[in-house]
Formats: sequence, C-alpha cells, structure tokens
Amino acid sequence: MSDEDVTDLLTRPVIGDMDGERFPSQAPLEGILKNDCRIMRYGAGDIIVREGDYGNSAFLLLEGEVRVTLQDHLPREMLGRASAKHRNIFQTIAQVWTNSRVPEKRDTRRYRGGDIRVDSGGAARVFLQDVPAVLDEYRTAKLLPGQLFGELAALGRVPRTATVFAESEAVLLEIRWQGLRDIRKHDDNFRRTIDANYRENALKVHLSKTPPFSGLDEAALEKVADATLFETFGTFDWNVSYKKLRSAGQAGVANEPAIARQGEYADGLLLIRAGFARVSIKFGNGERTIRYLGAGDQFGLDELYASWREGGDLELRSTLTALGYVDLLRVPASAFEAHVFPNIDPPTNTIDSLVARPVAENALLEWAVEERFINGTKAMLIDLERCVRCDDCVRACAATHGGNPRFVRHGPTYDKWMVANACMHCADPVCMIGCPTGAIHRSEAGGTVVINDDTCIGCATCANSCPYNNIRMVNIRDLAGQAVVDPATQRPIMKATKCDLCASNPGGPACVRACPHDALQRVAFQLDADEDGPGPSAGAV
Repeated sequence: MSDEDVTDLLTRPVIGDMDGERFPSQAPLEGILKNDCRIMRYGAGDIIVREGDYGNSAFLLLEGEVRVTLQDHLPREMLGRASAKHRNIFQTIAQVWTNSRVPEKRDTRRYRGGDIRVDSGGAARVFLQDVPAVLDEYRTAKLLPGQLFGELAALGRVPRTATVFAESEAVLLEIRWQGLRDIRKHDDNFRRTIDANYRENALKVHLSKTPPFSGLDEAALEKVADATLFETFGTFDWNVSYKKLRSAGQAGVANEPAIARQGEYADGLLLIRAGFARVSIKFGNGERTIRYLGAGDQFGLDELYASWREGGDLELRSTLTALGYVDLLRVPASAFEAHVFPNIDPPTNTIDSLVARPVAENALLEWAVEERFINGTKAMLIDLERCVRCDDCVRACAATHGGNPRFVRHGPTYDKWMVANACMHCADPVCMIGCPTGAIHRSEAGGTVVINDDTCIGCATCANSCPYNNIRMVNIRDLAGQAVVDPATQRPIMKATKCDLCASNPGGPACVRACPHDALQRVAFQLDADEDGPGPSAGAV
C-alpha cells in the first residue's frame, strides 16, 4: 500500500485506536499495515470468503455493507465448487470408446464466464449474480464498518465456517496472518478482542472434548480456559521455506522452529490445534525423531504429572519442533495442578517405550517426517517388489479422465516403497490457500481435494503451493482438438489438473483396482513409533 493509504487507515476505527508506540522499531505499526495488509474493493455479489476455504487472512470492513451466511449453506455451485456426480454403469463402460486421443480436450461451452468477475487490478473472483434472491432465500446477518471477520480461521489454519459476500460496493482491509499475529502481539485491545471471540466460540468446546479436560465441571473448565494461552510457530505458507530448505539440503530439526526443548522445565501442556510437530531426542551430535504430533495431540503431560506428584520441576525429556506451521494451546501447569491432576488417573508413560526402540525401526518414521508425507491422507504407495512396471494403473487413470492420466508413476522411495507423484489429499492442504475463485476445494463427501475445471482460471497458485509437485498445469484443447488460446494475448489457456481419487467413479480409484499384482495402495501416513516396523501396515490406517 502507499503511504497515503497507511495514513488514511490510521484515522479509521480499530486501526486508529491502536497505540503505535507499543510496537517495536523492527516491526512498527505503519510497516505492518504497508507490508502485510492491502485495501480490497468488492462489488455487489462478490464473494469475500467462502465456507470451506483455507484462508490465510482476516478482513476489516471499512466501507459498505457485507453479509455473512448463518445456518443456511449456499449451494456449492454458487461458490465456484463442483458437485461430484457418479457415472452409472453404462457411462463407465462407455469410457472405453469415448476417450479422446487428443490430450486435455474440454467442452469449453461449460465455462460460465458470467460467474467470474475480473476487477481493474486483474484479480478474478466468483460473484453472486442475484443478491436480492440470495437474501430472500437464505438467512444472513449484516456486518457493519469496523467489524473484523475471518481472524479465527486465519490464525488457526482451519476452514472458514461461513460465506461472506458484499451486498453493495464495499471496501475492506485484508490483513495477512503474519500482520494479524504481530498486531495481536503488540496491541492489547486487539488481542483481547480476538482472544475473547475464540474463547467464547471455540475454546471451551475444544477443551471439553479433549482428555484430560473432558471430565471437568463448567466452573473448572471456565478457569482453565481463562488461563489458556494461544501460540503459533513457523510460517503459514510453510511450503515455500520447506522447498528452499530441501533444495539446499538443510531440512531437519536444526532448521525447524523450536516449541519446547529437551532439558527445559515443563511449564504447561501443549495441545496441537493445527499443523504438525516433530518429537525428537538428542542422539549423538544430532536429533532422533521418535514420533510426530498432529491436530488433537498433546505434549508434556508425563513430565507435568511427575512434577506435580513428586513436588519438583522435572525437565522435558524430548524436543518439540514445528513441521512448517503449528497452532497450539498452552495450558499452564498451575491450571493443571489446581483443576485437572487431582481428578484424573495417572497418565500412561509412553516416552520410555519410544526411546527404547532400535534406531533402525524408526527409519520409516524419520523418512516420512522429512518428506512431509505425514500430511497425506490418500498417498499413492507402490510396492516396488510387486510392481512389474506394466503401467496398467496409468492407463486406468487415463481412461477415467478422458484419456489424460492424473499422476506420474515416479517419486521418492524408501526400501521397497515408492510414493508416486499423485495428490495425497492432505490433512493440511496449502494448495487451497489463495485460490481466487475457490476452484480447488474439498469435496462435500469424504473431504477429497478436487478442482472445479469450470472455475479454474489457470493462475497456477495451487500448483506453485503444492510441496510435493503433485499439481500440474496443462494446455487445454476444445472438442475439435484445437488449442484454446486467450484472444487478447494469443497465449495458450492453461488449467490445473491432479488426482481426484476418481470422484465420479462408483468403484473408487481406478489405479488401485487396475493393478494386477496388488502393488498399489492409497494410504494415510499415520505412522507412529510404537507400530511394527516399516511396511503397508505402518503406512495404511
């Protein structure tokens, strides 16, 4: 933003109420506004955030009127989504002779340009063409200038829970999560507002469903919630730094943000809300991975309980580092001692069994963590001792997608296992962050990550974000086999493609069913060091 934009913002409500003197010289308020924020202008019907998106920013309404959907959900087609329709038996058989020999043919008549608007800055977004009809049919609430929305999803890296659209011309300040974090850190009023929203809307529910808090009464739960701290580690767009570290051969514990270190005193229980973290112990001059943690997991309970029982401070026996981005809750030891420990059974000590395992038995775990395959829920795992390289899986994939395969039978290997370059339908899908039209999204059933070809504009944001290079940009052709080009520039029109787990197939992934030697599986990398060695049972749950 320009200096004039920043000066104007400092006169407006919310931003103007912030005390710039409380911000450090290395991160002044003016600098945060200029570098981590931008002014966004929306026309009537423009969708600002859509339900199910993984956003990385919050919005402050400056001018105009916007609406947020309440309990009613807008149809997926309105949001730029695609509804998967299973082929019937005759359509499935017909694929054999209807598939084209010309790559990436499309029926371009499907592309409904009327649903996508491009503003003066070149930004594309899906918009609602009939706002009055939407307001008549669906329950919404009006947001007023000065109101902030989207901050909980941005900081917690969780899907948006509602759709917000402009009812009239509107001007908003978009605040990237980095700026949101820094403003929250240095402005007490802003932090109290965000924390109060989260405590009221989500925290107590989260704690009440999490052992060892599930048995607390309402009064004790309220006190624990009041004492809980919110913390984030790493970078939201962790895929960028991860790619750089990998290319430089510097991936590993030494370059991961430390959350808690072995030898430090346990000062609270850490609850992972989003992202992944590595648990490691000192091993020679380096670190040995003994497990990893994801959303819903805990760290530090054993040491906390032993300290309370024995009446002293015990050191942490392992180190916790962020694998990319981690959002967590820190429940102080004092809250545990007062409200939790007197009412629970002694926790099971798991670290002794993890440490006692031979190093060789942790090799698969170490590899999966380093490659970040722990993120995958449907990774394509191929047993190279069974695979005869017949390519039946590739041909089956192509036959299901109009003659175009959606994966490459190639990828990183460990022992006899290969993880092919096919979309893993990640638990933390960074590819979904920043898609301007919502074309890449999770399916309604099963949570598969899919791309709506009709609303994909070929910007390559998803392909550039995928840490595993599993999304590809392809030149498309019309039904006559002619390359589709932009009439203004004469450049080829491109679309993003990837594995969709054969969403339209009644029998599921064609690659799995086509393999004549049962060499191929679609697996969730839910590995833990207490499982029995490497192999399919350790990779598939």
